[in-house]
Amino acid sequence: MSLRAKLLNRWLRRVEKPAMARAKSPAALRKRMDMQARLLFHPPRGTQMKWQVLEQGPARVDVLEVVPRTLTSDLVVLYLHGGGFVFGSPPAYSALAGQLARRLGARVMLARYRLAPEHPFPAAFEDARTAWDGLVNSGVAPDRIVIGGDSAGGALTLSLLAELAVEKASMPAAAFCFSPLTDVTFGGDSFSRNAEAEAVLPAEGAHDMAELYLNGADAQNPQISPFFGSFTGAAPVWITVGDTEILHDDARRMVQVLQRDGVHVTYQEQQDLPHVWPLFHNILPEARQTLDDLADWITQTRAQQGES
Repeated sequence: MSLRAKLLNRWLRRVEKPAMARAKSPAALRKRMDMQARLLFHPPRGTQMKWQVLEQGPARVDVLEVVPRTLTSDLVVLYLHGGGFVFGSPPAYSALAGQLARRLGARVMLARYRLAPEHPFPAAFEDARTAWDGLVNSGVAPDRIVIGGDSAGGALTLSLLAELAVEKASMPAAAFCFSPLTDVTFGGDSFSRNAEAEAVLPAEGAHDMAELYLNGADAQNPQISPFFGSFTGAAPVWITVGDTEILHDDARRMVQVLQRDGVHVTYQEQQDLPHVWPLFHNILPEARQTLDDLADWITQTRAQQGES
């Protein structure tokens, strides 16, 4: 573990985690994240960004397309950001997307899905599905698409993958998740075991935030909690999580579900790294290494598919 990671964890636990716990509204969380993203996170030089619209019938989703300076691949990454279904935005994740785009030489599309409480379930999931269908309708073959996300965006990623599997629909090339939320019933032991050790997420506010999204819906619905889904026939999945996160067991238990259903899973567990640490690519060598590992895995997975 690098000195920078130790110092970052100390700052997150003393400053950011209490600030999140004190936030009085989703609007305050949104404002804070967008401001910090502008200050802390920067894409590689030459990265280009533009807004587009993906459509499926009458449904429409805005997406921020992130294009690297050197585009060498026909791959498209559809990324679903985190934020507990109530905050986060494509601009806040554009630097992370730029880092991934550069490593892959590929476009990354950040979907602006609707947020709770203004738009509770099923709005976010519907928008994730619209983004997928719209990207395919635009002419991108499913096997040229990788879907991914972090935290709540990881839930949307895996829920989308499960729905495609149940429908026996065309699969993406692969899917990946950083620190995914997979069980909105919060049934994993790490939710309480790591409540103090967790560097970012205040466990005591998670249920209230979830209720804003659920709005009375059953948390065991696979469109909400992919842990309760079925994945037979799904594309390969890559998951990483830190061992001190409250979502540690969300990731570990999700791996077991995927393996149960015969999905090829690659799992990386890191020591005491903060929630969704790849966001800190400007600061942490571990973040850059994780992005390198993911890009290598995506490249190798596509190569293996081409050989089969």
